[in-house]
Amino acid sequence: MKIYISADIEGVAGVVIPQHQRPGNVEYEEARRLMTMEANAAIAGAFAGGATEVLVNDSHGPMTNILPDLLDPRAELIRGNIKHAGMFAGLDHTYSGVICLGYHAGAADFGVLAHTTSDFAFAAIRLNGVAASEAMIYGAYAGAMGVPIIMLSGDDVTERTCGSLFPAAQFACVKYALGQRAARALSPKAAQSLIRAAADKAVKESDQIKPYRIAEPCDIEFDLTSAFLADICATIPVSERRSALTVGFRTDTILDAIRWMRVCSSLASHVRLSSA
Repeated sequence: MKIYISADIEGVAGVVIPQHQRPGNVEYEEARRLMTMEANAAIAGAFAGGATEVLVNDSHGPMTNILPDLLDPRAELIRGNIKHAGMFAGLDHTYSGVICLGYHAGAADFGVLAHTTSDFAFAAIRLNGVAASEAMIYGAYAGAMGVPIIMLSGDDVTERTCGSLFPAAQFACVKYALGQRAARALSPKAAQSLIRAAADKAVKESDQIKPYRIAEPCDIEFDLTSAFLADICATIPVSERRSALTVGFRTDTILDAIRWMRVCSSLASHVRLSSA
């Protein structure tokens, strides 16, 4: 049984401030170690539940956060960016389930470090008219291949917003949002224990969990954080300018929607770098 783990950082216990997300400071080094330990807990739980193969995709920022020499050697690791399908790179229909580790609430929600793909670029994203988080968007991509989301971890807001999307999935709530940059969190060891147990149960019950699916063709719509960023994204020939801040794309597949999301995010990143 093959299990896929997509590991983000904002939903890790103890991670609460932007410095935890960004390479080049002490807080980041602390966060990436905690991220690695939570990944190890999920790997251990997956194998305990019956997995025969585990693939971990480093899914945050530069996607080189997990410390390879500390990772459970039974798992394989995908590192680096840019890569096909981003946070779910390497996933295909042969996997029995996906674990979304260290995930967070979507843009404009209350959760700790909440955003969708890029807090600089997007004030909100809607997929087929519904406010979308990364878990929703990538969960739909997995669902299109017939692969279910079997477990998630993160804060209580992520649990609340994902509950209706993945009602049969296990959730390891490792912290409780007190604000966008504040939380009451479990200790790292307690969080890792909770994740291990949830992964174990999720893998054992994976054959009972249905994939999350959305209608295709689909529509993805971005509220940019400035009219200038919307101007830039609206130069893409197939885009639709829907308001001063909103640009949309009608796509044949969820993968195409993800690709346009990543293109717009990349364009915004270049603007951010050029104006720094």
